[in-house]
Amino acid sequence: MIMVTGGAGFIGSALVKLLNDQNKKNIVIVDRLHSGKKWMNLRGLKYYRLVKVEDLFLDENKYLFDDLQEIYHLGACSSTLETNADYLWKNNVEFSQKLFKVAVKKNSKFLYASSAATYGNGDLGYNDDHASIGKLRPLNPYGYSKQVFDEWILNHPGKPTNWFGVKFFNVYGPNEYHKGDMRSVVMKSYEQIRDTKKVKLFKSYDSKYKDGEQLRDFIYVKDAVECMVKLMQSKSNGIYNLGTGKARSFKDLATATFTALNLTPSIEYIEMPENIRNQYQYFTEANMSKLNSVIKHDFASLETGVANYVNDYLIKANPYMETISL
Repeated sequence: MIMVTGGAGFIGSALVKLLNDQNKKNIVIVDRLHSGKKWMNLRGLKYYRLVKVEDLFLDENKYLFDDLQEIYHLGACSSTLETNADYLWKNNVEFSQKLFKVAVKKNSKFLYASSAATYGNGDLGYNDDHASIGKLRPLNPYGYSKQVFDEWILNHPGKPTNWFGVKFFNVYGPNEYHKGDMRSVVMKSYEQIRDTKKVKLFKSYDSKYKDGEQLRDFIYVKDAVECMVKLMQSKSNGIYNLGTGKARSFKDLATATFTALNLTPSIEYIEMPENIRNQYQYFTEANMSKLNSVIKHDFASLETGVANYVNDYLIKANPYMETISL
């Protein structure tokens, strides 16, 4: 049995699709569907059972842990704008701790989602060595909740034979449509181009970066889930960065979106909201040497990933994921 928490979400549904493509269908999805369109991510996926987060640890569901070989723990509040620290603590820390203890007891392989938000303003770099984790200072409650669990798991006395944390950088791709303001800039750019023929990007408030040239490590969701499965199949342990190792600008991303649509770029730079200026990251780039020493993967370039996303999904009547292959 494989368990995927957050399996109806963006990255989780892409992961379940990849597992299905590998003929793995004995999957328990743990998630909340709410009343939006998140459920549409599940169409076409094959799985054993869908369990509400609140019901996972009920006595009637104990049997789900009897033959649990792998746990992909992706379910969490992923909003960097969430200000309710108590809510984040309950969902991102306490639930994760409880699930990890099950993995230890059952010796199930355990992979969980951390985040590049733990790196804060990046002054200490983006190196995923364990000795540096306790020195990090996240800029928002979400990043802090992820760091707390990173530190907790490193210090926990018991661990399953194989466990992994992955610090996601900026993931984009199909099945993110339910995420509201947390959708990727690729999708937001596509919608702006469709509706207005131009893209609005934030101005820079750091003299080291020109408007639109703030840098991020953008990773296509298909690469992200393939790396997770490869990591789960490895014999290693630890916390790993999961980006591409190549920072690109928001201007590059917007230009790639225009190019995918065969349009000439038209970009307008606008003021950044004051409530995010003090917690804005101007540069992120994953140091990938640690992960590259464990698995081998050829990442799609930004232009290739954006073109695939736009032409195979966003412009289609059914934009949901049907295949993992590029």
